[in-house]
Amino acid sequence: MNINIVCVGKIKERYFAEAIAEYEKRLGRFCAFKITELPDRPIPEKASPAQERAVLEAEGGDILRAVKKGDYVIALCVEGKELSSEEWADKICGITRTHSSVTYVIGGSLGLSPAVKERADFRLSLGRITLPHRIARLVLVEQIYRCFKINANETYHK
Repeated sequence: MNINIVCVGKIKERYFAEAIAEYEKRLGRFCAFKITELPDRPIPEKASPAQERAVLEAEGGDILRAVKKGDYVIALCVEGKELSSEEWADKICGITRTHSSVTYVIGGSLGLSPAVKERADFRLSLGRITLPHRIARLVLVEQIYRCFKINANETYHK
């Protein structure tokens, strides 16, 4: 199984990068894991709706170019479905029967373009709260690890 996270922006804080790296290391026994970081597009201060749309479309184009044909794409977005850890693990187990690669997508500060959401095979929400992207990425990586542990019947999940 190949797991890829395509995300807009870089992690600047060392402590977040180290925590994410720890889960990347742990995931190595379950899957080939990769994070693809795309550059933030500059957003003018007091951007007009047209300027925001242009940024979303540009970031969306970057994201779509990073997604491989045949990947099962899970877009993280507020209107996505909330899943328990067990439901998520079950979903991943089902995906592995039909796909060898799963790509999770985290957009920039404006979210995801309509084109990216349309390309997604599934829309996932981490909850109704707003999370900074660096925290969302850490939570996502931890939950992916938790899914593999649940599916392996190992004791991490309690």
